[in-house]
Amino acid sequence: MSASPAHPGRQHLDPATAEWLEEAAHGLDTGTEPPAAILPALAQGGLTRVGIPQSIGGTGGDLTDAVTAIAEVSSLSLAAGFVLWGHRTYTEYLLQSDNVGLRERLLPELVAGRIAGATGLSNAMKFLAGLEELQITARAEEADLVLDGKLPWVTNLRPEGFHVAAAVSHENGSALIVSLPSNAPGVARSPDLDLFALRASNTAAITISNTRLTADDVISNEAHAWLKQVRPAFLGMQCGMSIGLARRALHEASAAAGAGRHVLAHPIAELTASLAVEERALFEGLKNHRFLADPASLFRIRIVLAEITEAAVGLELQASGGRAYLAGPGKSFARRWREAAFIPVVTPSLVQLKTALAAAKTSAPAIESALA
Repeated sequence: MSASPAHPGRQHLDPATAEWLEEAAHGLDTGTEPPAAILPALAQGGLTRVGIPQSIGGTGGDLTDAVTAIAEVSSLSLAAGFVLWGHRTYTEYLLQSDNVGLRERLLPELVAGRIAGATGLSNAMKFLAGLEELQITARAEEADLVLDGKLPWVTNLRPEGFHVAAAVSHENGSALIVSLPSNAPGVARSPDLDLFALRASNTAAITISNTRLTADDVISNEAHAWLKQVRPAFLGMQCGMSIGLARRALHEASAAAGAGRHVLAHPIAELTASLAVEERALFEGLKNHRFLADPASLFRIRIVLAEITEAAVGLELQASGGRAYLAGPGKSFARRWREAAFIPVVTPSLVQLKTALAAAKTSAPAIESALA
Protein backbone atom coordinates (compact mmCIF):
# COMPACT_ATOMS: atom_id res chain seq x y z
CA MET A 1 0.00 0.00 0.00
CA SER A 2 1.34 3.43 -0.88
CA ALA A 3 1.75 6.05 1.78
CA SER A 4 -1.16 8.30 2.62
CA PRO A 5 -1.14 11.50 0.57
CA ALA A 6 -0.65 14.86 2.17
CA HIS A 7 -3.74 16.80 3.20
CA PRO A 8 -5.40 18.37 0.15
CA GLY A 9 -3.39 21.45 -0.84
CA ARG A 10 -4.39 24.96 0.18
CA GLN A 11 -3.47 27.80 -2.15
CA HIS A 12 -6.03 30.31 -0.92
CA LEU A 13 -7.15 29.04 2.50
CA ASP A 14 -5.21 30.50 5.42
CA PRO A 15 -4.60 28.37 8.56
CA ALA A 16 -6.98 30.33 10.80
CA THR A 17 -9.91 30.04 8.39
CA ALA A 18 -9.14 26.38 7.74
CA GLU A 19 -9.10 25.67 11.48
CA TRP A 20 -12.43 27.42 11.98
CA LEU A 21 -14.02 25.52 9.09
CA GLU A 22 -12.73 22.19 10.37
CA GLU A 23 -14.13 22.86 13.84
CA ALA A 24 -17.42 24.34 12.67
CA ALA A 25 -18.13 21.89 9.83
CA HIS A 26 -20.48 19.61 11.77
CA GLY A 27 -22.47 22.54 13.14
CA LEU A 28 -22.69 24.20 9.73
CA ASP A 29 -24.09 20.96 8.33
CA THR A 30 -26.60 20.32 11.12
CA GLY A 31 -27.52 23.93 11.81
CA THR A 32 -26.15 24.16 15.34
CA GLU A 33 -23.51 26.63 14.18
CA PRO A 34 -24.90 30.12 13.46
CA PRO A 35 -25.32 30.69 9.70
CA ALA A 36 -24.36 34.33 10.16
CA ALA A 37 -20.76 33.28 10.86
CA ILE A 38 -19.96 31.79 7.44
CA LEU A 39 -19.70 34.76 5.08
CA PRO A 40 -17.74 36.99 7.49
CA ALA A 41 -15.27 34.15 8.10
CA LEU A 42 -14.81 33.59 4.37
CA ALA A 43 -14.39 37.32 3.77
CA GLN A 44 -11.94 37.66 6.64
CA GLY A 45 -9.86 34.95 5.01
CA GLY A 46 -9.90 36.82 1.68
CA LEU A 47 -11.84 34.08 -0.10
CA THR A 48 -14.55 36.41 -1.41
CA ARG A 49 -11.86 38.32 -3.34
CA VAL A 50 -10.25 35.39 -5.16
CA GLY A 51 -10.29 35.52 -8.96
CA ILE A 52 -11.31 39.19 -8.98
CA PRO A 53 -8.97 41.84 -10.44
CA GLN A 54 -6.90 43.73 -7.92
CA SER A 55 -7.94 46.99 -9.54
CA ILE A 56 -11.49 46.51 -8.25
CA GLY A 57 -10.74 45.10 -4.83
CA GLY A 58 -9.86 41.48 -5.53
CA THR A 59 -6.70 39.49 -5.01
CA GLY A 60 -6.20 38.79 -8.71
CA GLY A 61 -6.16 35.52 -10.59
CA ASP A 62 -8.93 34.11 -12.73
CA LEU A 63 -11.90 31.76 -12.56
CA THR A 64 -9.67 28.74 -11.96
CA ASP A 65 -8.46 30.41 -8.77
CA ALA A 66 -12.07 30.87 -7.68
CA VAL A 67 -12.77 27.19 -8.40
CA THR A 68 -9.71 26.23 -6.34
CA ALA A 69 -10.83 28.41 -3.42
CA ILE A 70 -14.31 26.86 -3.46
CA ALA A 71 -12.74 23.39 -3.59
CA GLU A 72 -10.49 24.15 -0.62
CA VAL A 73 -13.42 25.37 1.47
CA SER A 74 -15.63 22.46 0.37
CA SER A 75 -13.00 19.95 1.43
CA LEU A 76 -13.62 21.11 5.00
CA SER A 77 -17.30 22.08 4.87
CA LEU A 78 -19.60 21.77 1.88
CA ALA A 79 -22.08 24.11 3.56
CA ALA A 80 -19.43 26.84 3.58
CA GLY A 81 -18.33 25.89 0.06
CA PHE A 82 -21.92 26.19 -1.13
CA VAL A 83 -22.21 29.65 0.41
CA LEU A 84 -18.93 30.73 -1.19
CA TRP A 85 -20.07 29.39 -4.57
CA GLY A 86 -23.37 31.31 -4.41
CA HIS A 87 -21.69 34.50 -3.26
CA ARG A 88 -18.83 34.35 -5.75
CA THR A 89 -21.21 33.44 -8.59
CA TYR A 90 -23.37 36.47 -7.92
CA THR A 91 -20.22 38.59 -7.86
CA GLU A 92 -19.29 37.13 -11.25
CA TYR A 93 -22.67 38.18 -12.61
CA LEU A 94 -21.79 41.79 -11.82
CA LEU A 95 -18.34 41.40 -13.34
CA GLN A 96 -19.96 40.21 -16.56
CA SER A 97 -22.75 42.78 -16.56
CA ASP A 98 -22.85 45.92 -18.67
CA ASN A 99 -24.39 47.75 -15.70
CA VAL A 100 -21.31 49.58 -14.45
CA GLY A 101 -23.28 51.52 -11.86
CA LEU A 102 -24.63 48.37 -10.22
CA ARG A 103 -21.16 46.85 -10.15
CA GLU A 104 -19.55 49.94 -8.63
CA ARG A 105 -22.32 50.23 -6.06
CA LEU A 106 -22.28 46.61 -4.86
CA LEU A 107 -18.85 45.15 -5.56
CA PRO A 108 -17.04 46.76 -2.60
CA GLU A 109 -19.71 45.42 -0.24
CA LEU A 110 -19.60 41.95 -1.81
CA VAL A 111 -15.84 41.45 -1.73
CA ALA A 112 -15.78 42.64 1.88
CA GLY A 113 -18.58 40.24 2.83
CA ARG A 114 -20.79 43.03 4.19
CA ILE A 115 -23.69 41.95 1.99
CA ALA A 116 -24.44 38.52 0.58
CA GLY A 117 -24.76 37.68 -3.09
CA ALA A 118 -27.10 34.88 -4.17
CA THR A 119 -27.91 33.22 -7.47
CA GLY A 120 -31.60 32.51 -7.96
CA LEU A 121 -31.41 31.20 -11.51
CA SER A 122 -32.58 27.59 -11.07
CA ASN A 123 -35.92 28.39 -12.66
CA ALA A 124 -34.12 30.08 -15.55
CA MET A 125 -32.54 26.81 -16.65
CA LYS A 126 -35.87 25.06 -16.91
CA PHE A 127 -37.30 28.05 -18.73
CA LEU A 128 -34.52 28.07 -21.33
CA ALA A 129 -34.93 24.32 -21.75
CA GLY A 130 -38.64 24.80 -22.38
CA LEU A 131 -39.66 22.94 -19.24
CA GLU A 132 -41.48 25.69 -17.36
CA GLU A 133 -42.31 29.37 -17.43
CA LEU A 134 -40.34 31.94 -15.50
CA GLN A 135 -41.75 32.32 -12.02
CA ILE A 136 -41.24 36.08 -11.82
CA THR A 137 -43.08 38.50 -14.08
CA ALA A 138 -42.46 42.18 -14.71
CA ARG A 139 -44.63 44.98 -16.00
CA ALA A 140 -43.59 48.49 -16.91
CA GLU A 141 -44.82 51.43 -14.89
CA GLU A 142 -43.33 54.63 -16.27
CA ALA A 143 -39.54 54.05 -16.16
CA ASP A 144 -39.72 51.32 -13.50
CA LEU A 145 -40.25 47.57 -13.44
CA VAL A 146 -42.86 46.11 -11.09
CA LEU A 147 -42.23 42.46 -10.21
CA ASP A 148 -44.35 39.61 -8.85
CA GLY A 149 -43.46 35.96 -8.30
CA LYS A 150 -41.33 33.61 -6.27
CA LEU A 151 -37.96 31.88 -5.98
CA PRO A 152 -38.51 28.58 -4.15
CA TRP A 153 -34.88 27.72 -3.30
CA VAL A 154 -31.96 30.16 -2.96
CA THR A 155 -28.77 29.92 -0.89
CA ASN A 156 -26.85 32.64 0.96
CA LEU A 157 -29.95 34.69 1.74
CA ARG A 158 -28.42 36.28 4.82
CA PRO A 159 -31.08 38.01 6.95
CA GLU A 160 -28.42 40.65 7.56
CA GLY A 161 -28.74 41.71 3.91
CA PHE A 162 -28.50 40.17 0.44
CA HIS A 163 -28.88 40.74 -3.29
CA VAL A 164 -30.22 37.89 -5.41
CA ALA A 165 -30.05 37.52 -9.18
CA ALA A 166 -33.31 36.46 -10.79
CA ALA A 167 -34.64 35.84 -14.28
CA VAL A 168 -37.77 37.81 -15.09
CA SER A 169 -40.37 37.50 -17.82
CA HIS A 170 -41.34 40.96 -19.09
CA GLU A 171 -44.85 41.68 -20.32
CA ASN A 172 -43.36 42.72 -23.68
CA GLY A 173 -42.18 39.15 -24.26
CA SER A 174 -38.52 39.63 -23.38
CA ALA A 175 -36.58 38.05 -20.52
CA LEU A 176 -34.10 39.90 -18.36
CA ILE A 177 -31.89 39.36 -15.33
CA VAL A 178 -32.34 41.62 -12.32
CA SER A 179 -30.77 42.05 -8.91
CA LEU A 180 -33.29 42.01 -6.08
CA PRO A 181 -32.17 43.65 -2.84
CA SER A 182 -33.46 42.13 0.39
CA ASN A 183 -34.72 45.49 1.62
CA ALA A 184 -36.86 46.21 -1.44
CA PRO A 185 -40.57 46.64 -0.56
CA GLY A 186 -42.45 43.45 -1.40
CA VAL A 187 -39.45 41.10 -1.11
CA ALA A 188 -40.13 38.52 1.62
CA ARG A 189 -37.75 35.78 2.76
CA SER A 190 -39.12 32.55 4.22
CA PRO A 191 -37.60 30.82 7.24
CA ASP A 192 -34.65 28.62 6.31
CA LEU A 193 -35.70 25.46 4.47
CA ASP A 194 -35.66 22.24 6.50
CA LEU A 195 -32.72 20.68 4.68
CA PHE A 196 -31.27 17.19 5.09
CA ALA A 197 -27.80 18.75 5.43
CA LEU A 198 -26.04 22.10 4.76
CA ARG A 199 -28.51 23.63 7.19
CA ALA A 200 -26.45 26.72 8.02
CA SER A 201 -26.27 27.81 4.38
CA ASN A 202 -29.09 30.38 4.69
CA THR A 203 -31.16 28.53 2.10
CA ALA A 204 -34.71 29.84 1.88
CA ALA A 205 -37.52 30.86 -0.48
CA ILE A 206 -38.40 34.35 -1.64
CA THR A 207 -41.74 35.81 -2.61
CA ILE A 208 -41.93 39.03 -4.60
CA SER A 209 -45.08 41.14 -4.52
CA ASN A 210 -45.47 44.44 -6.33
CA THR A 211 -41.73 45.07 -6.00
CA ARG A 212 -40.50 48.11 -7.87
CA LEU A 213 -37.05 48.17 -9.49
CA THR A 214 -35.31 50.64 -11.76
CA ALA A 215 -32.83 50.28 -14.60
CA ASP A 216 -30.10 50.53 -11.96
CA ASP A 217 -31.10 47.04 -10.78
CA VAL A 218 -30.94 45.28 -14.16
CA ILE A 219 -27.98 42.96 -14.65
CA SER A 220 -28.86 42.18 -18.28
CA ASN A 221 -31.66 43.08 -20.65
CA GLU A 222 -30.87 40.05 -22.84
CA ALA A 223 -31.29 37.02 -20.59
CA HIS A 224 -30.80 34.31 -23.21
CA ALA A 225 -27.45 35.54 -24.53
CA TRP A 226 -26.17 36.65 -21.13
CA LEU A 227 -26.97 33.33 -19.43
CA LYS A 228 -24.94 31.49 -22.05
CA GLN A 229 -22.11 33.93 -21.47
CA VAL A 230 -21.98 33.30 -17.69
CA ARG A 231 -22.65 29.56 -17.91
CA PRO A 232 -18.96 28.50 -17.76
CA ALA A 233 -18.37 30.54 -14.62
CA PHE A 234 -21.59 29.37 -12.95
CA LEU A 235 -21.06 25.69 -13.60
CA GLY A 236 -17.27 25.77 -13.46
CA MET A 237 -17.22 27.24 -9.96
CA GLN A 238 -19.96 24.83 -8.93
CA CYS A 239 -17.62 21.98 -9.88
CA GLY A 240 -15.32 23.21 -7.12
CA MET A 241 -17.70 21.73 -4.56
CA SER A 242 -17.37 18.26 -6.06
CA ILE A 243 -13.60 18.58 -6.39
CA GLY A 244 -13.13 19.61 -2.76
CA LEU A 245 -15.39 16.95 -1.30
CA ALA A 246 -13.90 14.20 -3.48
CA ARG A 247 -10.35 15.23 -2.56
CA ARG A 248 -11.10 15.08 1.14
CA ALA A 249 -12.90 11.73 0.94
CA LEU A 250 -10.02 10.20 -1.03
CA HIS A 251 -7.52 11.61 1.45
CA GLU A 252 -9.47 10.05 4.34
CA ALA A 253 -9.88 6.77 2.47
CA SER A 254 -6.15 6.53 1.84
CA ALA A 255 -5.35 7.36 5.46
CA ALA A 256 -7.82 4.75 6.77
CA ALA A 257 -6.99 1.93 4.34
CA GLY A 258 -4.38 0.29 6.54
CA ALA A 259 -3.96 -3.31 7.63
CA GLY A 260 -6.48 -5.63 6.06
CA ARG A 261 -7.67 -3.07 3.53
CA HIS A 262 -4.67 -2.78 1.21
CA VAL A 263 -6.91 -4.04 -1.59
CA LEU A 264 -8.37 -0.54 -1.73
CA ALA A 265 -5.05 1.09 -2.65
CA HIS A 266 -5.54 0.58 -6.37
CA PRO A 267 -9.11 1.93 -6.66
CA ILE A 268 -8.16 4.91 -4.47
CA ALA A 269 -5.19 5.68 -6.74
CA GLU A 270 -7.30 5.22 -9.88
CA LEU A 271 -10.02 7.54 -8.64
CA THR A 272 -7.47 10.13 -7.54
CA ALA A 273 -5.98 10.07 -11.04
CA SER A 274 -9.43 10.41 -12.62
CA LEU A 275 -10.17 13.40 -10.43
CA ALA A 276 -6.93 15.05 -11.57
CA VAL A 277 -7.84 14.46 -15.23
CA GLU A 278 -11.25 16.13 -14.83
CA GLU A 279 -9.73 19.03 -12.91
CA ARG A 280 -7.24 19.67 -15.70
CA ALA A 281 -9.98 19.51 -18.34
CA LEU A 282 -12.11 21.94 -16.35
CA PHE A 283 -9.28 24.42 -15.82
CA GLU A 284 -8.15 24.26 -19.45
CA GLY A 285 -11.69 24.84 -20.70
CA LEU A 286 -12.17 27.83 -18.41
CA LYS A 287 -8.84 29.36 -19.42
CA ASN A 288 -9.26 28.94 -23.17
CA HIS A 289 -13.02 29.74 -23.11
CA ARG A 290 -13.86 26.51 -24.91
CA PHE A 291 -17.03 26.01 -22.86
CA LEU A 292 -18.69 29.03 -24.44
CA ALA A 293 -18.92 27.19 -27.76
CA ASP A 294 -18.93 23.67 -26.33
CA PRO A 295 -21.15 23.58 -23.23
CA ALA A 296 -21.67 19.83 -23.62
CA SER A 297 -18.09 19.15 -22.55
CA LEU A 298 -18.63 21.19 -19.39
CA PHE A 299 -21.84 19.31 -18.65
CA ARG A 300 -19.96 16.02 -18.96
CA ILE A 301 -17.22 17.20 -16.59
CA ARG A 302 -19.84 18.19 -14.01
CA ILE A 303 -21.47 14.75 -14.32
CA VAL A 304 -18.20 12.84 -14.03
CA LEU A 305 -17.07 14.90 -11.03
CA ALA A 306 -20.34 14.07 -9.27
CA GLU A 307 -19.79 10.38 -9.98
CA ILE A 308 -16.21 10.60 -8.68
CA THR A 309 -17.45 12.27 -5.49
CA GLU A 310 -19.98 9.51 -4.89
CA ALA A 311 -17.34 6.84 -5.47
CA ALA A 312 -14.80 8.64 -3.25
CA VAL A 313 -17.16 8.77 -0.29
CA GLY A 314 -17.95 5.09 -0.89
CA LEU A 315 -14.24 4.27 -0.75
CA GLU A 316 -13.91 6.24 2.48
CA LEU A 317 -16.69 4.11 3.96
CA GLN A 318 -15.05 0.88 2.84
CA ALA A 319 -11.66 1.97 4.15
CA SER A 320 -13.07 3.04 7.51
CA GLY A 321 -15.22 -0.04 7.96
CA GLY A 322 -17.62 -0.28 10.88
CA ARG A 323 -15.91 2.64 12.60
CA ALA A 324 -17.58 4.96 10.10
CA TYR A 325 -20.98 3.76 11.32
CA LEU A 326 -20.35 4.77 14.92
CA ALA A 327 -21.82 8.16 15.83
CA GLY A 328 -18.64 9.47 17.43
CA PRO A 329 -15.76 8.18 15.29
CA GLY A 330 -17.87 8.36 12.13
CA LYS A 331 -19.25 11.87 12.63
CA SER A 332 -17.11 13.52 9.95
CA PHE A 333 -17.69 10.68 7.50
CA ALA A 334 -21.45 10.87 8.07
CA ARG A 335 -21.35 14.57 7.28
CA ARG A 336 -19.46 13.94 4.02
CA TRP A 337 -21.96 11.21 3.13
CA ARG A 338 -24.81 13.70 3.55
CA GLU A 339 -22.87 16.36 1.66
CA ALA A 340 -22.25 13.97 -1.22
CA ALA A 341 -26.00 13.38 -1.51
CA PHE A 342 -26.40 17.03 -2.42
CA ILE A 343 -23.96 17.05 -5.36
CA PRO A 344 -26.29 15.25 -7.84
CA VAL A 345 -29.29 17.50 -7.11
CA VAL A 346 -27.82 21.01 -6.99
CA THR A 347 -29.07 22.88 -10.06
CA PRO A 348 -28.36 21.97 -12.76
CA SER A 349 -28.97 18.48 -11.45
CA LEU A 350 -27.41 15.44 -13.05
CA VAL A 351 -30.82 14.46 -14.41
CA GLN A 352 -31.20 17.88 -16.06
CA LEU A 353 -27.69 17.72 -17.53
CA LYS A 354 -28.13 14.18 -18.81
CA THR A 355 -31.51 15.13 -20.28
CA ALA A 356 -29.91 18.07 -22.12
CA LEU A 357 -27.11 15.88 -23.45
CA ALA A 358 -29.56 13.21 -24.60
CA ALA A 359 -31.74 15.80 -26.34
CA ALA A 360 -28.69 17.27 -28.06
CA LYS A 361 -28.17 14.00 -29.92
CA THR A 362 -31.37 14.62 -31.84
CA SER A 363 -31.65 18.40 -31.63
CA ALA A 364 -28.54 20.58 -31.64
CA PRO A 365 -30.27 23.66 -30.17
CA ALA A 366 -31.33 21.67 -27.09
CA ILE A 367 -27.91 21.76 -25.53
CA GLU A 368 -27.77 25.51 -25.97
CA SER A 369 -31.03 25.94 -24.07
CA ALA A 370 -29.67 24.46 -20.86
CA LEU A 371 -28.45 26.98 -18.32
CA ALA A 372 -25.57 26.13 -16.05
